[in-house]
Amino acid sequence: MIMVTGGAGFIGSNLHAALVGRDTETVVVDWLGDRGKWRNLARHPPARLIAPEALDDFLDMHPPIEAMVHLGAISDTTATDGDLAWATNVELGLRLWRWCTTRGVRFLYASSAATYGNGSAGFDDDGSLAALARLRPLNLYGWTKHAFDQRVARMVAAGEARPPQWAGLKFFNVFGPNEYHKGSMVSVVKVKYDEVAAGKPPRLYQSDQVDLADGAQARDFIWVGDVVDVLLWLLDDPAVSGLFNVGTGRARTYLDLAHAVCDAAGRPRAVEFVEMPEQLRGQYQSFTEASTARLRAAGFPGQFTPLEDGIRRYVQDHLSQPDPYV
Repeated sequence: MIMVTGGAGFIGSNLHAALVGRDTETVVVDWLGDRGKWRNLARHPPARLIAPEALDDFLDMHPPIEAMVHLGAISDTTATDGDLAWATNVELGLRLWRWCTTRGVRFLYASSAATYGNGSAGFDDDGSLAALARLRPLNLYGWTKHAFDQRVARMVAAGEARPPQWAGLKFFNVFGPNEYHKGSMVSVVKVKYDEVAAGKPPRLYQSDQVDLADGAQARDFIWVGDVVDVLLWLLDDPAVSGLFNVGTGRARTYLDLAHAVCDAAGRPRAVEFVEMPEQLRGQYQSFTEASTARLRAAGFPGQFTPLEDGIRRYVQDHLSQPDPYV
């Protein structure tokens, strides 16, 4: 039995679908809410669906869980409720870490590329306390994810008891199906497709840096299927532990992305540049690129999907279809 917290969300529901496809029994911990998240699970109902407030009682029953994949989080990069973000992104993770340690259950958890801040300290997934201390996240979400990474690093460095396998995954810019409930936090790919499908040109933010051209902002965009492949590999190889980037290792510009969306949708390559909102200035990552050396050294054999191929699959197999879900 595999538990997936946040299992009705974007990455969680894609992982859940893959596990069900393997005939693995799953327990999903999540709220379905009123934004249609139930559709993320519609094709693959879980064995159990546990509301987050009932999680402690469920765990007190000592369920036969083999591994826990902790993806549930306050993931809004514009979140401002510090107490809620800390309770959800740090304290909940620590409780689950301790439960897994006591029960001998493997523990995988979601970190984020937001922990790298503006990238001035690089994008090396060095999990040492000294390396983590150099990072300066730009927003509350990134800071809480970073705080949890640091707490894990302290426990490991001190030789404290830990789960038999643990892995923190610094997800970069993930896109793909089942993200439709996320509102303003959906991927740029989905936003640009919606604009193109409505007969409008895709709109990109003007650069807020004098030495960077409009549209030249670049991120490491990764297809959600590749993220699931990394998670499944870790579940298949319990000897691997550590903190790992989950990105392609190749940054691509927003202009590349917009052009790929236009191509996949069969529309002309026309882009409109608009002023960056005031609240994003100074908090906007203009460049991210995962170092994948540690993931490869640990043995991950998979190949990452090129941006154009991932966007083509997303647009043609999902976004343009009557039922866009996995």
